[in-house]
Amino acid sequence: MDRTSEQARAVGAVVLRHVINLGQGAAIQTGIEYALRAGAEFIATFDADGQHDPADLLVMLEELEQSGADVALGSRFLGSAPGLTLGRRLVLCLALLHQRLTLGVPLTDAHNGLRLFRRTAAEKIRISQNRMAHSSEMTAQIAALGLRVAEVPCVVRYTAYSKQKGQRLSGAFQILLDLAMRRLHP
Repeated sequence: MDRTSEQARAVGAVVLRHVINLGQGAAIQTGIEYALRAGAEFIATFDADGQHDPADLLVMLEELEQSGADVALGSRFLGSAPGLTLGRRLVLCLALLHQRLTLGVPLTDAHNGLRLFRRTAAEKIRISQNRMAHSSEMTAQIAALGLRVAEVPCVVRYTAYSKQKGQRLSGAFQILLDLAMRRLHP
């Protein structure tokens, strides 16, 4: 276990925790609900493994303001992804193909954790996938709700730490299984 929450509290951040680790999807839903209750007008999500540059959020905010979109999604394929392995690139491309075929959403990056929502969009999102399938679930909801999306180039850095902390390539099969189970048992 790292000391992220302890360090965040030390600089004045509000730290939310589940008594039992429910997974990334549940953590994001809890964070969105907290931000909405606190009156946030914009809500950002990003992975905790240090891959994302918080400065990219400023570019995403500008894009939302200029385009009028409801959601800004980061794209490492419009930006850059130093350290991205060929195997991970292949899995991400397959996920993108699956998403385009099943949802008809023409994104360039299917599973980027860097997102910025307007309050009105965040109020409509309901994540039920506790684990990693939440990303596909969110994209499906964005499409089903007719939310306007802007993709923004971003940097996703793959370091030894992020690769160790992040998802294994075999996790792609778990995501597909979780999504299939949700379709069978809504």
